[in-house]
Amino acid sequence: MSNPLLETRGLTIQFGGHVAVNEVNFQLKPHTFKSIIGPNGAGKTTFFNLLSGQLKPTAGSVFFKGKDITKLAVYERTRLGIGRSFQITNVFPNLTVLENVRIAVQAKGGVSFRLFSHYRKFHQFEETAVRLLEKVHLAAKATQLAKNLSHGDKRKLEIAILLALEPELLLLDEPTAGMSLEEVPSIIEVIRTLKDSGDHTILLIEHKIDMVLGLSDSLAVLFNGRLLADGTPQEIMNNELVQSAYLGGLYEDAVKS
Repeated sequence: MSNPLLETRGLTIQFGGHVAVNEVNFQLKPHTFKSIIGPNGAGKTTFFNLLSGQLKPTAGSVFFKGKDITKLAVYERTRLGIGRSFQITNVFPNLTVLENVRIAVQAKGGVSFRLFSHYRKFHQFEETAVRLLEKVHLAAKATQLAKNLSHGDKRKLEIAILLALEPELLLLDEPTAGMSLEEVPSIIEVIRTLKDSGDHTILLIEHKIDMVLGLSDSLAVLFNGRLLADGTPQEIMNNELVQSAYLGGLYEDAVKS
């Protein structure tokens, strides 16, 4: 069996008297698609923040490709190949769709946004940006200002910007958050295309269970900051402890029984 691409050991973070993530031991195999589910307040986004470096743990460790990255900053983890999206879109509203992605491609290439004298490199960056826009089905809107995109298209643009950084691991935090029902299928199609390409390992937080079941190789369930269960979608759906948690059962009582 392959070694985990991402692993946590005893990962814990405490805010005052509240333990938001509690001794989580977690593994993610390379080139797989895992989703993290759990009720509101279960610690899912906090766990993502620990993985990507936005937060530092109170205890425990994070490993990426066998390397301890617990003390590394966000930008250092990005350089290693960890890409993170957020629940709130993060794009340059007054630049075009193409410019948003091209800037990210330039950053990956180590060329400053202001160094327009690098014309040949600039042209190559633009070609790469166009290919990324095609991958997320936004090529037809390349000349539009980002602020004029629908919410769903802004999420696609954010994914394209993320892909420009060539991440090996994609951390997608509720990519359908705030979308209308009509927009959801298009973002699911983009994520499915990323999965089918086999180029990335994907870790997803999502509340839409149908979407999760249709995309995921495995599911991890967080409840009250603890890892409640980890297995195939079928195993998780048949897990009585998981059913109890989602139906309002008390985790502590379930563990003792």
